[in-house]
Amino acid sequence: MLSIDAVRSQSRIVLYVFALGIAAVSAPAQAAPPAALPFPFLLPPPALAYEPPAAAPQIITPSEDEGAASELPARLRRQVVSYATREAPGTVIIDTPNTYLYYVTGGGRAIRYGIGVGRDGFTWSGVQSVTKKAEWPDWTPPPEMIARQPYLPRHMAGGPGNPLGARAMYLGGTVYRIHGTNAPETIGTHVSSGCIRLTNQDVIDLYSRVNVGTKVIVLPMERRADLGKAVR
Repeated sequence: MLSIDAVRSQSRIVLYVFALGIAAVSAPAQAAPPAALPFPFLLPPPALAYEPPAAAPQIITPSEDEGAASELPARLRRQVVSYATREAPGTVIIDTPNTYLYYVTGGGRAIRYGIGVGRDGFTWSGVQSVTKKAEWPDWTPPPEMIARQPYLPRHMAGGPGNPLGARAMYLGGTVYRIHGTNAPETIGTHVSSGCIRLTNQDVIDLYSRVNVGTKVIVLPMERRADLGKAVR
């Protein structure tokens, strides 16, 4: 038989265990720790404040032939020079060997322009007059030029890409012209098929001075004396 003390001791143990069970049931459940993501490197990047893209830089394209005059050698730039001649003011004189064009202003002076002239075998000389003027002229190569260069276009509309450039002054009934160019680097050279070329800036200036009927004197290659001296 159990003694009274043993019974009391067992009762206390039962009561203690029972109390622990009640405490475990009544205690609030704790949240389980978050499960680790299998691919943490795929997490989205943190949100960034939106910044509008910077405006694209504006590119300014120079106009056709702009700056060509300043890039020419000093001797080929348009300038007023002393020029001894008996020709009347308004006359145009082409100094073929020295690649100059003179516009006579009178008083022993002229405006001198650098030009490109005919290559070997294509220079000419004589006296003509301006019979026609045109702005941004079309170009129709003459048959003899096409015979030499069959790849040339039969006709080209006027514009910046046209080899006649910004202006043209037609000489008599010939195929020759005083005109601008889309290749200003050829000024001062013997490269054309006989036409006289200026930079677009210079041909625009000359065009404003020359009238239909203006006398044009083209000097031969044999004359090499440059009588035009810059006015200081």
